[in-house]
Amino acid sequence: MKQINIGGVPEHFNLAWHLTLNDGLYKKEGIDLCWHDFPGGTGAMCKALEENEIDIAVILTEGIIKAIIEGNPAKIVQTYVKTPLNWGIHVSNTSPYRTISDLKGTKAAISRNGSGSHLMSYINAKNYNWDLKKDLKFKVINDLDGAVTALTQGNADYFLWEKFMTKPLVDTGIFRRIGNCPSPWPCFVIAASNDIIENNAAYLKTILKVINSATSKFKEILNIDKTIAKHYGQQLEDVREWLNLTEWSQELIDETTVNRTQQQLFDLNIISEIVPYSTLVHEL
Repeated sequence: MKQINIGGVPEHFNLAWHLTLNDGLYKKEGIDLCWHDFPGGTGAMCKALEENEIDIAVILTEGIIKAIIEGNPAKIVQTYVKTPLNWGIHVSNTSPYRTISDLKGTKAAISRNGSGSHLMSYINAKNYNWDLKKDLKFKVINDLDGAVTALTQGNADYFLWEKFMTKPLVDTGIFRRIGNCPSPWPCFVIAASNDIIENNAAYLKTILKVINSATSKFKEILNIDKTIAKHYGQQLEDVREWLNLTEWSQELIDETTVNRTQQQLFDLNIISEIVPYSTLVHEL
């Protein structure tokens, strides 16, 4: 039995992984796939990939592109969710800020440098023509719990996170959502370390085959909306809206999308150079 470690955020996007793990589908193929939750998001997963703590990551597109360009020994092997991520822009419910324009020059809570919450703060700032050097300030808070503490205690002013995962915090009056910022690219990809690509590609292909079969039929699972609502503490109508908006992919991310994403990150000074498609992506 080959042990392989995989990481992802503890969010509804990754329920298909847990269902296939619970059904023992990887073990039937001779693979002991060990799932690791990363509440800290993409920045934490990039670090784990670099330090060989995980072999595979289900990770935000923008974050892994930045990490690979900066030397992370990994490559994208597939798109996982092809629709954009709908980032909610949140403040404390007691905050005086009412509009996104009010946030200009205030402090954004981010899970860590290079995370989605960090990089999407730049996208939001660009959308409102802010000065990226003067109008963006950051407070590292590690995860969603850290964001709750930072915003309610006044250590940070706003926080970008996937709006459906933060909806329970909005419903209970902890956060107030004052806007949205969709990512201008497919939100999640599957990345693998160069080591597993070079030495265990057959296992990697098998893992992708299993998860692709699951995601292609995910919306057809009986009462999947109720399962998600119960598992993640969400309202049924919110889950149904999310399911209608979300499309999984079973394909390799294409060169046009990668280059367009790189160009936007380069224009924001998030990456220092634009690299060839083959530097970022590996076709199994």
